[in-house]
Amino acid sequence: MNPINQSNYIKEVATQYGFDYCGIAQAEQLDDDARRLEKWLLKGMHGKMQYMENHFDLRIDPQKLLPGAKSVITFLYNYFPSAQQEQHTPKIAKYAWGKDYHEVIRGKLRLMLDELKSTLGDFTGRGFVDSAPVLERSWALKSGLGWIGKNGNIINKQQGSFFFIATLIVDIELSYDAPYAKDFCGSCTKCIDACPTEAIEPNKVVNGSKCISYFTIELKDALIPDEMKGTFNNWMFGCDVCQDVCPWNRFSKPHQEKDFTPIPAILHMKNTEWMQLTEMEFGRIFKDSPLKRSKFSGIQRNLQFIKLNN
Repeated sequence: MNPINQSNYIKEVATQYGFDYCGIAQAEQLDDDARRLEKWLLKGMHGKMQYMENHFDLRIDPQKLLPGAKSVITFLYNYFPSAQQEQHTPKIAKYAWGKDYHEVIRGKLRLMLDELKSTLGDFTGRGFVDSAPVLERSWALKSGLGWIGKNGNIINKQQGSFFFIATLIVDIELSYDAPYAKDFCGSCTKCIDACPTEAIEPNKVVNGSKCISYFTIELKDALIPDEMKGTFNNWMFGCDVCQDVCPWNRFSKPHQEKDFTPIPAILHMKNTEWMQLTEMEFGRIFKDSPLKRSKFSGIQRNLQFIKLNN
């Protein structure tokens, strides 16, 4: 196959594996992103996420992740649910309602890579799902899948922003999509205005050290800082406020992935039931869930914080 046919075939296979969108960009060093990331880190906007400082060169150069890399393939996988959480339940970001997306999508990437090799011939490829130093949103922009909104999310004009982003770096030349050239956020500031902790700053800068997701997931301290009192609005794990208010998410469509079917406890359990949960019960109910990232102790800390400070 020539590069155009190869690229079309890759996109067809991606659809068969459930990916909603697929775009392809030439592998190159991300110099502009490097400058932005360095500035963001120097301002301490990563808080105590020290891993953000590591492997800087890998984040900006795909050839450091895969020697001989020629193409970066980016996939979007919808996770917008059809269900809703009941009132008075601790709020949990929608991406965490079902099974851990890392495992679900990583499995699809592995199978897809094997299938691509069987048709396109042997080549080297590495797949990533939010688990390695890859600037996924930058590659999604470069592959024409959407623009980066003021809340830092990649926004697709057809379906909004409730997507997981997966990346496949390969050492074959393909036909490349045009970067997304237009920003359709315009003068809208809904996400900035609605952010409970004022973490979203002008010029598409998100201060990670002020984000509810940072405090409820990334921060491993025994206590959440007192200055955040009264700002969490019952968010126990992550936060969707900036996506929920985004006008482009009126186009979101419910996903069709059975592995993202919400765990019933997430939809129905009230605060008191969560507080009474034992560590053994937590491990059993959420053994395949992203919530295990915060561990039982982290969830209890978050619950106690929102109980006392909402």
